[in-house]
Amino acid sequence: MRSYEMVFIVRPDLEGDDFEEVVAEVQDLVERNEGEITKLEPWGLRRMAYPIQDHQEGHYVLTNFELKPQKVTTLERALKLKETVIRHMVIRLED
Repeated sequence: MRSYEMVFIVRPDLEGDDFEEVVAEVQDLVERNEGEITKLEPWGLRRMAYPIQDHQEGHYVLTNFELKPQKVTTLERALKLKETVIRHMVIRLED
């Protein structure tokens, strides 16, 4: 398994339990793809450099995880289908 870092942005209109539920769903996506979360750090509500889907702000979340390389595309495909996650980026970390 390789180490990856992902930052994803959750819609700004989700607060409290709804936001926590989205973070738990993303965590579950990684675990269902035989991965393991090593770090999960919410950064809070931040202003974006440009509007995405008519949103000026978003809840940023940093996640480090271990995952098999062939499962990354499956994870990214699932994140694209989630309406509550407006943007994400996965980067492979050096060993």
